Amino acid sequence: MKGRPKIGELGVPEAALVEEGLEGDARVIRSEARHRFKAKRGIRVFSRPDRLKEWMAQEKLNFDGHKHLITDAGQLVPGWAKNTDGVEFFVHSPFAERTDAGEVIDRNDCSLVIQAWFQIDGREVRLMLSADTTHDLWDAIIRVTRYHKNDDRLGWDIFKLPHHCSYLSLSAEKGKDETVPTKPVKWLFETQSQTGCTVVSTSKPIPDDDSDDLPPHRQAASYYKNKVASAKSGQFKVTMEHPSVSKPEPLVIKIDGFGTTIVKKIVGSGASIVSRPAPRAGSW
Repeated sequence: MKGRPKIGELGVPEAALVEEGLEGDARVIRSEARHRFKAKRGIRVFSRPDRLKEWMAQEKLNFDGHKHLITDAGQLVPGWAKNTDGVEFFVHSPFAERTDAGEVIDRNDCSLVIQAWFQIDGREVRLMLSADTTHDLWDAIIRVTRYHKNDDRLGWDIFKLPHHCSYLSLSAEKGKDETVPTKPVKWLFETQSQTGCTVVSTSKPIPDDDSDDLPPHRQAASYYKNKVASAKSGQFKVTMEHPSVSKPEPLVIKIDGFGTTIVKKIVGSGASIVSRPAPRAGSW
């Protein structure tokens, strides 16, 4: 197809490279990831390096010749810089924790949690990409990040919500009308959010009842709308409700010297306009 997007660098968690028994799209992605990894180009694998050694030995691959393709949690993705109108990517997950007994436990090896930090025209904007992270994994990510005094790496202006607005990303309990998050997750959303923030649920429209057990969950959406977006003079957006439920369009967020703005398409034309949010009190 003419104009079809091409992936210059494919970013995958380690599981997408080594997991067996996959079918459908997952198998296609694994095949492409293995091809690129063996060719030493066009791929970035997010993993603790030692986790790949056994698989690489089975595949007769030299570890030292491929380790430049691996990025661990707590590191920046190579090749990007925000110092002059750019962006850097900080990796939160997959990650590992060491127990009091000295055992290393790998966590969330199927999902990528990344903070993108933009600097455009003197303005800094942070975006959280959160995959399908559940509340217990958030608690662990926050604990590890704060232990290393990296609180700023959990600051955000835009948050792509985990798991299609599932309550399990906030707490083990759904709640009657609003999910109450764990203490660390509450800190992440209520303290670390910037004034004028944008919260995005990549999901179907938010339901009015609980007839479907699958996300999105109205209780989680209520928390994000009331305790986060509204409290910070921001906005809560649902991809399949934008700009309307009957006719959804891609949600485009522009980042520039003014901060973050939703790009709105002019009805009946191919043109777009940029809707500016209220002025923000400061910047990260």
